[in-house]
Amino acid sequence: MKVRKVRIGIKGLEEALGDAKEAMKKLKRGEKAKKERGIYFTSIEAFRKALTPKRLELLHSIKTKRPESINELARMVKRDVKNVADDIRYLYQIGLIEKKEKARKTAPVVEYDRIELEIAV
Repeated sequence: MKVRKVRIGIKGLEEALGDAKEAMKKLKRGEKAKKERGIYFTSIEAFRKALTPKRLELLHSIKTKRPESINELARMVKRDVKNVADDIRYLYQIGLIEKKEKARKTAPVVEYDRIELEIAV
């Protein structure tokens, strides 16, 4: 089985804008721009706020227990449904989970096995 990874990195705003500028220059010249896959935060503090221990627990529970709904997930992790739904919405917005519609229920899905953290020095 191939291990699928999602890459998370820390990039300052200037570096991210510089990367976007370089990509636009390449496209303007008719070249292909390098497609960078991953999720980037502007600081380690922003990363910590996004991936709290409770959100990491949700990712692990989704991957290993495969709940069929957010309500079922909330019961599994013994948390309030509203708080779990808020965390699921955020994780979906930043691209760490997908949602699958199953029989009028929304099932959260994790399509990777590992999160790789990349920090430039």
